[in-house]
Amino acid sequence: MSNARTANFSRRGLLATGGALGLGAFLAACGDSDSKDSGSDSTAPAKASGPWTFKDDRGTTVKLDKSPANIVAFTGVAAALHDYGISVKGVFGPTKTADGKADVQAGDMDISKVTVLGNAWDQFNVEKYAALAPDVLISTMFDDAGTLWYVPETSKDKIAQLAPSVGISVYDRLLTQPLERMWALAESLGGDMTAAKVTDAKKAFEAAATRLRAAAKAKPDIKVMAGSASAELFYVSGTNLSIDLEYFKSLGVNFVEPPESAKKQGGGWFESLSWENVDKYKADIIMMDDRSSTIQPADITEATWKKLPAVKAGQVIARSPEPILSYDKCTPLLTTLAEALENAKKVS
Repeated sequence: MSNARTANFSRRGLLATGGALGLGAFLAACGDSDSKDSGSDSTAPAKASGPWTFKDDRGTTVKLDKSPANIVAFTGVAAALHDYGISVKGVFGPTKTADGKADVQAGDMDISKVTVLGNAWDQFNVEKYAALAPDVLISTMFDDAGTLWYVPETSKDKIAQLAPSVGISVYDRLLTQPLERMWALAESLGGDMTAAKVTDAKKAFEAAATRLRAAAKAKPDIKVMAGSASAELFYVSGTNLSIDLEYFKSLGVNFVEPPESAKKQGGGWFESLSWENVDKYKADIIMMDDRSSTIQPADITEATWKKLPAVKAGQVIARSPEPILSYDKCTPLLTTLAEALENAKKVS
């Protein structure tokens, strides 16, 4: 799921990383690409003195004379770093909605205090990026080719000339792995990983994982489907590439799994269904993509959707296909699913 994959399948297929919304719909997130304020969050910790080194998930080692002060990051990465006390100068990716509010992927960041270089796919203001005098650019990667998420293919070379980059992989692995990598990155940038807020969040995540495992064990027959809605299609996500679903499955959650042949057009990520065929799979709980560019359950008007047993039973919950990679933000994902399993009735 990266801009590099457009040659292999459509942009609609590209963006369904575990969450299953077509790129055309998902990446049409509305919003201005510029923020009024180019300042950074004043809560940033003091940077460690001396040289800074970090080896990313491409195997690339970035070496700087000192810890980076001017950080630019994909919005979700910036939100995770914010939870560890690290501020950024600029962001790119879904940051604010059409009404100017913070996008779900911005987490707890004050979006008025960062420069938004681009709010949608293929938006990245290189001139503004250069003006920030960036020390490093950080993004996630949704493929094994090292493609930086939301860095446009057409301007990636110009962007690469301005500062080194760090890539954190969120492709085909358990959620715990990128969580650990983001922790290591934040620590290298000067985050206080011994702070009570940070350590308590990690303990809460571990407790939530234990709860989810117990809930899944107690309800092995409850089928969970991960879906996403656009005006034309309903997308059913597979679990084998998505960091959240792979992790939930490892804890014992029983997922609907479209066959590989059905997911082929979605690059292996998902199967596309017409709304007439939305009842193809039996599910007791439906997890729905919460990204702002998708149609949310309350706004789905399709009669076939309303007839689904899980919908009629009120067993529809939110899912974050692009989790903010801090323990604080990932804990509710586990807790929500655990609670849904604990209270679920067999309706399929």
